[in-house]
Amino acid sequence: MTRLPTRAPSSGALSLSVLGPLSGQLDGRPLLLGPRKQRLVLAMLLSRPGTPVPVDVLTDAVWPDAPPRTARKNLQVYISSARTLLGARCPDGPDGDGGERLVHSCGGYLLRVGEDELDSLRFRSLAAAGRRAADDGDPRAAAGLLRRALDLWQGPPLHDLRDSPEVAAEAERLEARCLTVHEDWAETEIALGRAPAVVDGLRDLAERHPSRERIRAAWMDALHRTGRRAEALAVYDDYRQLLARELGLEPGAAIAARHRAMLTGRDTADRTGNAAPARRAPALRAVLPAEVPDFTGRGEQLRELLDVLGATSGRVVAVTGATGTGKTALAVRAAHLLADRFPDGRIHIRVRDEQGAVRPAAAIVGELARLTGGPHPTEPMTDPEHWRHWLAAHRALVVLDDVPDEAAVRALLPGTGGSSFVLTARGQLAGLAPVHRIALPPLAPAEALALLGRLIGPGRVGLDRAAALRIADACGLLPLAVRVSGMRLAVLRHLPLAEYAERLADPAGALDELVAGDISVRARLDSGWQDLSPGSGQALALLARAVREGPFTLPEAMAALGCGERQALRAVESLIDAGAVSSPRGEVTAHCVLYELPRLMGVYARERNAAPEPEPDLAGANHP
Repeated sequence: MTRLPTRAPSSGALSLSVLGPLSGQLDGRPLLLGPRKQRLVLAMLLSRPGTPVPVDVLTDAVWPDAPPRTARKNLQVYISSARTLLGARCPDGPDGDGGERLVHSCGGYLLRVGEDELDSLRFRSLAAAGRRAADDGDPRAAAGLLRRALDLWQGPPLHDLRDSPEVAAEAERLEARCLTVHEDWAETEIALGRAPAVVDGLRDLAERHPSRERIRAAWMDALHRTGRRAEALAVYDDYRQLLARELGLEPGAAIAARHRAMLTGRDTADRTGNAAPARRAPALRAVLPAEVPDFTGRGEQLRELLDVLGATSGRVVAVTGATGTGKTALAVRAAHLLADRFPDGRIHIRVRDEQGAVRPAAAIVGELARLTGGPHPTEPMTDPEHWRHWLAAHRALVVLDDVPDEAAVRALLPGTGGSSFVLTARGQLAGLAPVHRIALPPLAPAEALALLGRLIGPGRVGLDRAAALRIADACGLLPLAVRVSGMRLAVLRHLPLAEYAERLADPAGALDELVAGDISVRARLDSGWQDLSPGSGQALALLARAVREGPFTLPEAMAALGCGERQALRAVESLIDAGAVSSPRGEVTAHCVLYELPRLMGVYARERNAAPEPEPDLAGANHP
C-alpha cells in the first residue's frame, strides 16, 4: 500500500513557495518578504531547506560581483529580519516546544521548514510517493501522485531572482527535478493508454528543452499512440538534426531503437497501452528511392508537407524551387514517413527519361499500373482515364518527380478519391489548381554548415568555421552544391577548407569544383536551362551579365534587358515562374521589389553565354 505524503497546509499555517516567484503566506495573508537582498537570502535558504548554507554562498548570491566590506554585517541584518518574518521557533521542534526556525552553525545558516510549509518539499514527497507506487505495480496511483506534484508548479522557479548566478543555479536544479517528474508522469500516462492527455504538454516542453532526449522519446511515443505516426517520426528527425548540428552527436540507442520500430511497423503496443497483434504488411510495398542519409534542415517544409498530406485525402502538393534546392529529397522523405496514411502504395515516378525528354502520359500510366497492380487498358488513349478510376478507389501516394510543365501531368492527376500526389518542379506550375504549394528557399547558413559537417565531420568544420561558411555561401546555400562540396572534401582530406573556399569564390572555376563522381552541379543547371524558352534564356543571360552578384531591382532589369518597364517586368516574372529567379515571399510593389538571381545559375549563364548574344526576343520570354 502506497504511503501518501503530508497534506498541503491549511489556513493559519506558514506557506512558502519557490516553485514560481518567491512568495509566502501566513494565516492566509501574503507575507511581505522585504527588500531584494533579503529575498535573495531567503531564496538561497529555502532552496536548501534543513541544510546549512555557507556564509560565502549567501554573500555570492547577494553580491555576485564585489561584496562590500559590510557584507557579513548586512547578512546578519537580513537573517534577523527573516527570523522575525517567519517566526523564531518551529511549531513542532525536537524538544516538543518548538525548535529554532533559523540557526547558525559552523557550516552556515540553516532554515528549518516542514513539508507542509514549503512547496518544494511537498513536491519532492509527492514525486517519491509516485515512484514508489509505480514500483509497486500501481500505475494509476503513480500517475495521480505525479500529477499532484506537477500541479504545485506556478512557473519557472524563482524566476524573479535569477539575475543572481547562485539563485539561478538553485532554480535550474529545481527545474531539472520538475522535468524528470514530468517525464515520469508522461510515460505513466502513455502506459495507461492516455497518450492524448500528454501530447501538448510534451510538445511545449520539447520546445523549451529541445535537446532533452527523454522528453523527445515520450513525445514521439504519445504521437504514435494517438495515430500520428508521421509526426512522431518527424520529431525524431528534428532531434537527430539538432544533435548533429549543435553537438556532432547521434541520438541515443533507446530512442533510435524506438524510431526503427516505428519505421518498420514492429511496434506492438496499441493506443490503449496493451499488447496488440503484429500489423499485417500492406499489399503494396513502397516503390521509393532510398532516403538521403544526410538530409538536413527543411523542418518547417517537411512538417507542412506531412500535415497537408496527412490531414485529408486526395491532395495535390507542388514542391517547387530552383535547381539543387532538394525538392526530390523532401518529397521522398515525406513519402517514407507516410506509410500508414497510404496503405495502397507509395510510388516515385520520374516524368523525364534518362536523356531528359518528357515521357508521354501513356508511358507513365503504364508504369504506374504495373507498379500498383491497377488496370492495364488496351487502348493507350484511355490510359489516364483508367488510371483516375483506379485512384478513386484506392489510397496511394504518388511522387511525380521533375515535372517540366502542367501539360506533362494534368491528365494523371486524380479528380476524386483518397490518393494524393506530390509534384516536384523547378517552375511554379501556375496552371494547376487546386494545388497546395510549398516553395523551397536556399538553406539557412546554420543548416548548410550542419549538412557540410555531416559529410566531412563536424570537427573539421569547427576547425575553420569561417571558411566553411564561405563554402556554403559560394554554393548559394543550395543543398545539392553543399552536398557535392562535402562529398569532394570527404575524399580530399588534405585540402584545407579555406583553399577550397577560394576556388569556389572564383566564378571561372566554381562549377569545375562542384563535381563529385558522376554528380555534377553544372549538368543539373544545364537541365534547368533546357526548360527555358529561347526568350527567357536570352533574358537570363543578359541579367547574369549585368547583375553579377546579389539582388537587383526592376530598373536594373530594364537597363540590363534594354527595354521598357512592362517588357522587363514580364521577362523577370517569366523567369520567376520558371524557377530561375526568386522574389520575396511577401507582397511588394514592382518598383520596390528586390529580385534575386541564384549565384550558381548566374555563374552558369555567364559561362554558357560568354560570347555576345543577339538582342533577346522578350515577347517570347512569356511563352515557354
